[in-house]
Amino acid sequence: MAEEKKPEEKPEEKKEVKWYTGMFSTEDWWAFWLGSFFVILGVIAAFTQTPLTGWIVSFKTWTSIEKSIAASHKELMSPIAALITSYIIFTILTAIGAYFMKWKLRDYLLAWTIIFILATISYILGKNAWISAPSTKWEKYGLESGLQLGGAHYIFALIIGLIIGNLAPKKFKEFIMKAARPEWFIKIAIVALGAKLGLKAVEFPGYATHLLVAGACATIAAYLLYWPIAYYLTRRFFGFNRQWAACFASGISICGVSASIATAAATRAPAIIPVIISAIIVIFATIQLIVYPPLLTKFWFNEPISAGASLGLTIKTDGADAAAGELLDEFMRAKAEAMGIMWEEGWILNAAVLTKIWIDIFIGIWAFLLAVIWVRYFERRPGEKVPKIEIWLRFPKFVLGYFLAMFLLMALGFSGVLTVEQLEYGVKPVEGALRKFFFLLTFVCIGIVTDFKKLKEAGIGKVALAYALILFGIITPLGLFIAWVFHRGMTPPPAS
Repeated sequence: MAEEKKPEEKPEEKKEVKWYTGMFSTEDWWAFWLGSFFVILGVIAAFTQTPLTGWIVSFKTWTSIEKSIAASHKELMSPIAALITSYIIFTILTAIGAYFMKWKLRDYLLAWTIIFILATISYILGKNAWISAPSTKWEKYGLESGLQLGGAHYIFALIIGLIIGNLAPKKFKEFIMKAARPEWFIKIAIVALGAKLGLKAVEFPGYATHLLVAGACATIAAYLLYWPIAYYLTRRFFGFNRQWAACFASGISICGVSASIATAAATRAPAIIPVIISAIIVIFATIQLIVYPPLLTKFWFNEPISAGASLGLTIKTDGADAAAGELLDEFMRAKAEAMGIMWEEGWILNAAVLTKIWIDIFIGIWAFLLAVIWVRYFERRPGEKVPKIEIWLRFPKFVLGYFLAMFLLMALGFSGVLTVEQLEYGVKPVEGALRKFFFLLTFVCIGIVTDFKKLKEAGIGKVALAYALILFGIITPLGLFIAWVFHRGMTPPPAS
């Protein structure tokens, strides 16, 4: 990783790119399209007060397994009909995206079906009352004891995925990877989460405003500290060259895999650099996903919103951050409920995701700035210009869906066009049942794509050591401090 000689320049074939490039061929855009479709369907349902989203399957806490599932609007159809309808509609819509992204459709459909079934099984198992119900609800379910593991369904999903990803036969693993797309599923869920924040903003405007402003401030503070510290340490103490250090610093400071790849493109780093860094990011993000939520619940229960925001500042993939936020939200609320405190669902999760989204927004700008710096100061190519369209091309498009959903519902609610009750009727199944199911799909897929043998096989111990030391020794403590500075004292509003 010492300074490398620059390779001989070869003329590159430049493809003409437009603002709409990739609009129907990338996961990012298809997360926007599908997530926005469901949100708009919910808004139409709210306007017409017809159950256009009532078919979405919802999973319930149960002692009798026949009561474990239901339609979001229970009167619309039977539980089994809701499950089958959800499978059919989700399959058709994601298959449309798969088709336009030129995936092998037959393989995708078969693998997707298996993942859907595994997610359903995980959800049902994890929602068993003895496993998940807090002590305050034991009497309701006829229990005298229980594990009180709120969010156990996510843990089951992750464990099942990890077993497949690390112990399943190679052929089966390669086959199921055809539909194991955690980043895609989580981005669809995050667009739906935007609808939740918009809906809650109408109910609790002060909380939403604080999260937006504080999230932006925390992100800027993180950028100004994380990136230069990581870059300096890897250059000074680990001997990384500029390209390695830049990709590493972006990966550990900004948005993990996406930022590392964007930085590699901006600095024209060899392809192997973002590949190795991405593998490390995914593995460590999985470890953080498992470890951080229970630790924060145990030791930082008095600062739930700060704890949620800290995940957005410390976990470096969208999928793992949102998944950890969902777990933390479940764990924190379950602990609060056991103490007789009822918190509104989703606020801790929103703190995690919104902070991460602010970080995501700047990927394009950061990549553009690095591209300019590399061209002007390191590569020194006279006359070469970095096109401004790079900012748009690097911008994560699912973020547009998140804010579109949020501001659309805020506009409808604050203007008085629709009441909170009307919005909830149409949008609640999307921001609730659909979002949670796509989160669960993400947990299964994170497990499937996580291979703990990668570090050993790739021989990247030095990079992994640098990542571990900086992540746990600098990034995490700073993230906790920054989150506390901007969110201290905040708790979710009382449950309606």
